[in-house]
Amino acid sequence: MFSRASLWFLIVPAAALSGAPATPTPAAPDPDPVVASVDGKGITFSDFARNRPTALFQAENAYFEAEKKAVDSYLDDYLLQRQAEREKVTVDKLLEIHVNSKLPADPSDESLKVYYEGLDTTDTFEGMRDKIRDHLRERRLGKLKDAYVKSLRDQAKITLRVAPPRATVATLNAPVRGASAAPLTLVEFADYECPYCQQIAPDLLKAEAEYKGKIKLVFKDMPLPMHPHAQKASEAAHCAGAQNKYWEFHDYLFSNKELEVPQMKAAAKTLGLDQDAFDKCLDSGATAGAVKANLDEAIGLGLSGTPSFFLNGRFVSGSLSYDQLHQLLDEELGATAVSAQQAAKK
Repeated sequence: MFSRASLWFLIVPAAALSGAPATPTPAAPDPDPVVASVDGKGITFSDFARNRPTALFQAENAYFEAEKKAVDSYLDDYLLQRQAEREKVTVDKLLEIHVNSKLPADPSDESLKVYYEGLDTTDTFEGMRDKIRDHLRERRLGKLKDAYVKSLRDQAKITLRVAPPRATVATLNAPVRGASAAPLTLVEFADYECPYCQQIAPDLLKAEAEYKGKIKLVFKDMPLPMHPHAQKASEAAHCAGAQNKYWEFHDYLFSNKELEVPQMKAAAKTLGLDQDAFDKCLDSGATAGAVKANLDEAIGLGLSGTPSFFLNGRFVSGSLSYDQLHQLLDEELGATAVSAQQAAKK
């Protein structure tokens, strides 16, 4: 699950520091380096990863995001340089032609005053006018440059090969909906009382329909302490699951947002559940252990908010727009197709 890049470092020969010529002698990285020793016994990276499989996941993911951002920035510069060479100009001249020249005239003083009135400042308008104008000009230039770089990206065939870390998320005994052999597995850690989870629920249903046969959804409980109804709502869904109606109850909770215990008991009746069995299950806390197991897994993965997703093990945090979700699903479908082709060639 982890790369060991974070354990590698550059050793500069003393000769290089002194200015003397040195012949580089790169050593092959140890495939399983010793990361610590106790009383002379070495502990290797694989020992650590096997016993703490999720300990570094969030750090690995943060490194991936930083790496991806850096590579994206480099690609922007690369495309600008390439286009400048094609037009036989410098990059500065290229930007002057395609970006700076399209900058509209500066806003009038009346418009600047409207902007000024929205600021929390004790400075006078006269003292702030030039700063406001320069700030707005920079923002406009930034947007124009972004649009131009996007046009260059759209004309190029770009394959980003910075691979995200992937976590192993348990799905055994978890509620699963969709084709068992689907190439996409989307695991959601969520809280029934979380407004962002409620907001994205219709989009997940839409994705399930659009990618039918290609995606399966897995739901994991992560009731947050600031939501007083979340724990019992999760327990209630598992109680419905004991009567083979987990997903019906799950969808009902997200669509109706009725999370008081009496309301959930009424929902059980509406969905045709055995009322006495459901009530006994919910009142006794019979499914609290299942909820806790999911929450413990979330904590082990370093999750701190809901909704949190794992798409084929790839971490995706926060509430997404449907367009963002669609893009991620398409990216992952493409990645799985490439992996399948490579495996077939072996």
